[in-house]
Amino acid sequence: MPAPGKRPPPSADPRHRATVAAGFVTGMVSGMRARGLDPAALLRACGIPATVLADRGARVPIAAYVALYNAVVRELDDEGFALFSVPLRAGTFEFLCRGVAGSATLGEALGRAARFLRLVLPDLAVGISRSGDRARLEISERRRLRPRAADPCRVFAFEWLLRLLHGLACWLVGRAIPLDSVRFPFPRPPHAADYALIYAEHSAFDAPSLVATFDAALLDLPVVREPSDVAAFLEGAPGRISMLYRRDREMARAVRELVARDLAAATSLEDAARALKLSPRTLHRRLREEGTGFRAIKDELRRERATARLEKSRASIGDIAAELGYSEPSAFFRAFLGWTGQAPSAYRARRTRA
Repeated sequence: MPAPGKRPPPSADPRHRATVAAGFVTGMVSGMRARGLDPAALLRACGIPATVLADRGARVPIAAYVALYNAVVRELDDEGFALFSVPLRAGTFEFLCRGVAGSATLGEALGRAARFLRLVLPDLAVGISRSGDRARLEISERRRLRPRAADPCRVFAFEWLLRLLHGLACWLVGRAIPLDSVRFPFPRPPHAADYALIYAEHSAFDAPSLVATFDAALLDLPVVREPSDVAAFLEGAPGRISMLYRRDREMARAVRELVARDLAAATSLEDAARALKLSPRTLHRRLREEGTGFRAIKDELRRERATARLEKSRASIGDIAAELGYSEPSAFFRAFLGWTGQAPSAYRARRTRA
């Protein structure tokens, strides 16, 4: 328990779990509003009352935030939310993912991402460097985004790009990457308490540029994703990806750990709910609030395990299917084809030749 009179950290406050502060919603639609467009209809369609834009204390379920993210992108045909001097047309993030998947290391992948963003996002510069045992991800302005440092358009531009790069980096190496600290180039915003959930426990403000620091050894982690993995990753993208690897996605993490213990057991939603002492309906709802679902978690685990076994073992397709909880190899074949666009044997042959 926290000491009397001391507020608990955001990650310990149940009000913050599986929700997003209204400030992130305000930032997301700030580009639209700057253009004179009214986001009220999009907000309503996603189940978000327009009053949240004026309520600093309001919170929005993750699922609604993800839906709004994708709705704004579709409406504007701009994955940059009309925040920049040139739009990022729909498909930009997909090309970024395809350009970095298959890199040898995380450092190489982030270097590729920085070069790609230089081509499509002239307003901001991304740099990756290391000094001793610390690595540094810097995002700086090539041209001033907005005259006022605290303009919601400018604040969200930095928030969005850091979240996008961090989420992508975590996915590339198949694990969460802890950020030691982040310095943001704007005054402390009203929703800064959420930064401990989304970015790092330690944040500072009014810096010359955005600088995130982390363990330099993480740059040497091998990238475990291939271009063939991108299609599954992009399901619900890019909105869903913006919420991956949040520190408060407790239920998704618990389910993943439970299912991963024994994929061959073919754990069901009901099994997982019983183990977690919840009703199936409550578990389904909690996962939906965190922007995911039981089947999505299970499929991601199976896909990761399947590709690893095909690449690193000589186990037969039938044995791998059984290890993953498929009653018939044909069911595994169909699932793998859907994940990668290739048959398991073709995938193995290609990886063996590589």
